[in-house]
Amino acid sequence: MARESLNRCVWLVDTIKRYGRITRRELNECWQRSAYSNGEPLSRRTFCNHRDAVEELFNIRIECDRNTYEYYIANEDAHSQSMTNWLLNSMTMNDVLAASSDVADRIFVEDVPSAREHLSTVIAALKEHHPLRFTYQPYSRSIATTGVVLEPYFVKLFKQRWYMIGRHQTEDRIKTYALDRMRDVQTLPYHFEDDPAFEPANYFKDSYGIVVTQSEVRRVVLKVDSRQAKYFNALPLHPSQNESIHDSYSLFEYRLRITDDFVQELLAHGPRVTVLEPPELRARMQSELSRALAAYDE
Repeated sequence: MARESLNRCVWLVDTIKRYGRITRRELNECWQRSAYSNGEPLSRRTFCNHRDAVEELFNIRIECDRNTYEYYIANEDAHSQSMTNWLLNSMTMNDVLAASSDVADRIFVEDVPSAREHLSTVIAALKEHHPLRFTYQPYSRSIATTGVVLEPYFVKLFKQRWYMIGRHQTEDRIKTYALDRMRDVQTLPYHFEDDPAFEPANYFKDSYGIVVTQSEVRRVVLKVDSRQAKYFNALPLHPSQNESIHDSYSLFEYRLRITDDFVQELLAHGPRVTVLEPPELRARMQSELSRALAAYDE
């Protein structure tokens, strides 16, 4: 789909979301005020085409209430909402940057190198159900693994890196690969069938970040100073986050699996975050902090 058409689809979803419910007349008025109309009204054919494209691309249904003749989002789940918000933010940023070339030397953004090299190939293979063959160089090994064949199920962006998750054909299990550690990527000509029992939205449900383990889901309680609590409220660590507010601190409760990347995230906040529960996570934090202090003593 051309960028202009995609922008219009995102505009349509965003407009209906902001109004909650909106008539065709009101939608047409918004359209004529937008940058996409060229002063022309929103024809029924154009509206229907964009509505169909929205359902195909984002799995979001735009329906009409026959009693009030208002349009509304019928089935937007948490994942679809997150995806739409990310597209809106990305497109807004791109439009702003494109119009700001005269001050480009004063605009600094984070680099996501894996998106440039392999993301389009991976998404095309995911969409068309083609396996990928590639060489993979993990940071934990000096020798790369060649001939990896993966059936891509979905992709995830985490901390400036794109990851591909799918079924490893030889090992017959779900594995995760960072796109920036892949090379010699080839799209294989045959097709694979999705596992109907696999639900991408649930794969990382009980995890922070990109690491998935078979460990038990635990109740985690963090004591967070009042300033850091504001950051956690703005960007929750995990969807299960709940806060109870006290005079000079907050208690944040989560239900998730304790993984290495979650521990590293907690360590990054230093004394502003203290683990209260569970005991094994508290002990691990104490051990990691002791090792860090010992390194400075040496």
